[in-house]
Amino acid sequence: MTITADRKAELIKEYATTPGDTGSPEVQVAVLSERIANLTEHFKGHAKDNHSRRGLIKMVSQRRRLLDYVKATDVKRYESLIARLGLRR
Repeated sequence: MTITADRKAELIKEYATTPGDTGSPEVQVAVLSERIANLTEHFKGHAKDNHSRRGLIKMVSQRRRLLDYVKATDVKRYESLIARLGLRR
């Protein structure tokens, strides 16, 4: 259900706006999207895991808030990010 340190480092490197950037909204959204995808796969085999489902809902809400922030500050940056991640909106 969790992502490996190597995968997280790859995501940070790919979505970082500057070298050493780990906290920008782009990086945070990318890491959350990876975790959400992993949990979604987990639920295909564990449909009654309601404790993890609550965590999934919290992650989706956090990602939504971060995306709303990026959209409010820079629309082109937002559109670029959702296109790179393949998110529907």
